[in-house]
Amino acid sequence: MTKGQLEAKISEALSRFEIEYMGRGPKTIRTYIIHDIIIVRLTGVLSPSEQKLTDNPQGIELFKKVRSSLFEGGRGYLETLINEIIDVAIISTHSDISTKTGEKVVVITTDKDVEDLIS
Repeated sequence: MTKGQLEAKISEALSRFEIEYMGRGPKTIRTYIIHDIIIVRLTGVLSPSEQKLTDNPQGIELFKKVRSSLFEGGRGYLETLINEIIDVAIISTHSDISTKTGEKVVVITTDKDVEDLIS
């Protein structure tokens, strides 16, 4: 499998996670593998009601808490999806979402240099 093919498979897994677990898929998604780090950039993940909620500071705080809690709760499922694609141990997973742009970034660190595993 090439690096591009692996990145595409990880993008598909993250998109599936967003749809099945978070309730809404991204408009676009792009994955970047850099040694032992996997960076996934998703756009268009906010629903219209979430966009309306983030119009004020209290709504932003509530939105961030809910999204963070949901992501933490689904972390095991996400890691399982990644492990189905590539046999690495996941050291940590980080996620943040911009309430201004609707862009979400997920950073995954692994126990191996994924680039070295690519044939």
